[in-house]
Amino acid sequence: MDNLLNGITKVQALDDVMASPVLVRVDFNVPLTEDMKVADDTRIRNALPTIKLLKERGAKLILASHLGRPKGKRNPKLSMIPVGQRLAELLDHEIIVTDDCIGDGVRGVLSQRAEGDIVLLENLRYHAEEKKDDEMFARALASLASVYVNDAFGAAHRAHASVHAITRFVHTKAAGMLMQKEIAMLEKLTDKPDQPFVMVLGGAKVSDKIGVINNLLGKVSAIIIGGAMANTFLAAQGLDMQASKVEKDKLDLARNILKRARLRNVNIVLPHDLITATEIDESAQTKIVKAEKIPTDAMALDIGPASIEAFSEVIRGAKTVFWNGPMGLFEKTPFAEGTQKIGSVISTSGAVSVVGGGDTVRAVSEFMQSPFFTHVSTGGGAALELLEGRELPGLEALRERRPR
Repeated sequence: MDNLLNGITKVQALDDVMASPVLVRVDFNVPLTEDMKVADDTRIRNALPTIKLLKERGAKLILASHLGRPKGKRNPKLSMIPVGQRLAELLDHEIIVTDDCIGDGVRGVLSQRAEGDIVLLENLRYHAEEKKDDEMFARALASLASVYVNDAFGAAHRAHASVHAITRFVHTKAAGMLMQKEIAMLEKLTDKPDQPFVMVLGGAKVSDKIGVINNLLGKVSAIIIGGAMANTFLAAQGLDMQASKVEKDKLDLARNILKRARLRNVNIVLPHDLITATEIDESAQTKIVKAEKIPTDAMALDIGPASIEAFSEVIRGAKTVFWNGPMGLFEKTPFAEGTQKIGSVISTSGAVSVVGGGDTVRAVSEFMQSPFFTHVSTGGGAALELLEGRELPGLEALRERRPR
């Protein structure tokens, strides 16, 4: 793969931003509590290096992000105000949150700002035009600043106005430091990764991972499969999964993957034993069973201890690991051990370890310290699409071209 940052200006190269308005597209799509506090500030923290760099260079900073799914309407429960409050705490600096993201009111606020000030625009998705990649909306955003920086890797796979169309109307554009880090780390998986390279996949659906499997099958030495995704592979081998979640329409696809893996000498590792229950509940009565002996009406909801040890042995021998998807229904305590222990083994393996995917990142945040991993990606969908070999609209839009 060619270096994905070729032809893209890096934010570090912007030496002439003194007192210039700089619009930074960040990914502040963070969870909020019932009392409107930021529940997890990981994405905000990851944006700090770019923000601090531009602030130190005297730029008038304008930050823009979406939050949740307001469906083109104002929703006070999805306001950027709590995000601005948390950002102010992290930077120890005043953050002005506007009441909209475009319009005369926003311009009025910006006209009163001095170099080093930071303004956070209200939720971009209060406007339906954002998701439609609308040119008029993009032009209105672009008119707020003379420089545009995209540091929202988590939104780079979306052709939305603030990450795609906007680049047609700015003279100076660049990739932020987080964007650069994400691309560099994910390219380690696609461009001659250190071997053995082990891919650990979980979650619910085979269909969500087929693109990654297809693109990396020739680069990995082993694929470990857990979670409900493993149920489909086990069923494809003829096992009765009883009441477990199985993608019945993907059984042929699973068989095809198994066949192609054998032809390439790629070891696909499936669970030997499983944690089962007849109900999904914190107080559920669980049972450890062999994969071929699931009790009638029971569901496989986590990998068992023998599978944890077998998976761990493969991981300990790896030099590169990519992990996407939990090993079980980790949100419920009785079914969390597989995800927790496999995550711990990956983080202490000594391998280059890259974690991607919303549920996986959430598990890392809950169960273990993310700094023990080489890289925890902020963009689940974007990371998967990049590893599938697909172009990311937000990244491609940063390549040099003349503005309109």
